[in-house]
Amino acid sequence: MHKNQLSYDKEWANENREHKRYLSKRSTAKSFIRKDATAEDLDDLESLIAERRKLITLK
Repeated sequence: MHKNQLSYDKEWANENREHKRYLSKRSTAKSFIRKDATAEDLDDLESLIAERRKLITLK
């Protein structure tokens, strides 16, 4: 990668720490669901998702 691109990427990461953290967590969750989740895990996640949807729609 070009030196200027690395500098830009580092600057973006410093300025967008929360968004970077959000993207990382989202990626981890998707990967877990696709590769490792059991049927029981998926049932638990469906319940958590339904609860979260209710909270979001109330706001």
